[in-house]
Amino acid sequence: MDPKDTISELWQVIEERFAHPSEQSYVSSLARDPKGIDRILEKVAEESTEFILAVKNGIHERAVAEAADLFFHYLIALRSAGLSYDEVLQELTRRRRT
Repeated sequence: MDPKDTISELWQVIEERFAHPSEQSYVSSLARDPKGIDRILEKVAEESTEFILAVKNGIHERAVAEAADLFFHYLIALRSAGLSYDEVLQELTRRRRT
């Protein structure tokens, strides 16, 4: 599977979990957390710190895993904030210099 397809599929799952929460879904549990977006942003901060430490300590495999965790929680935070992944991609495209 193309990694771009994986990201699109993951975004669709996140959208689905927000629209139709499931008791077994981690995404749904974050979306329904009583702390609201604060809980999701705490997870982004936690994963960011873990990524930074893994990179700083030169632990390649751990850095990759933490980058994936950070990216995943970042997508959940985007959705929770009412932003879309496409908006971010469009902004990156706009900033790109050829």
